[in-house]
Amino acid sequence: MSVNKVILVGNVGKDPETRYLDESTAITKFPLATSETYKNRSGERVSTTEWHNIVLWRGLAQVAEKYVKKGSQIYIEGRIKTRSYDDSEGNKKYITEITGDQMQLLGKRPDDSSDGGMQTPQEKPQQAAPPQPADPGQARTPSTGQGDPLNSGDNGPDDLPF
Repeated sequence: MSVNKVILVGNVGKDPETRYLDESTAITKFPLATSETYKNRSGERVSTTEWHNIVLWRGLAQVAEKYVKKGSQIYIEGRIKTRSYDDSEGNKKYITEITGDQMQLLGKRPDDSSDGGMQTPQEKPQQAAPPQPADPGQARTPSTGQGDPLNSGDNGPDDLPF
């Protein structure tokens, strides 16, 4: 029995390049950086970065083409493949790639705003407050089961496990 499985979490080094072999077969390639930080024997902090060539096919390639950008943090699960080719001078070259089977976008979702798509909690749209009784001394009526299912009255949301 043998296993060829790779799991990487890292940052995309440049915008993905996508090409189509025919009208439905997409292939997307991009570099992914993974970093490791540790202290050496003299107590200095050392950071090393490893670069991985990622290759995605078909539907996964189309998703990457649409949503993955330089700097995106992603999770890739796949397998290692090594291939060879002859360069223009006739020398045999080898390249190791990660062929992705699964991908998950991590971090914040970018949008088209000028701040790079990062919203602080203060910038998120606020929900309107529920209407208050005209008389502050008026008692609140118990919930009739309509409205917010997580609101259990004055005690706040129910203790849900998620």
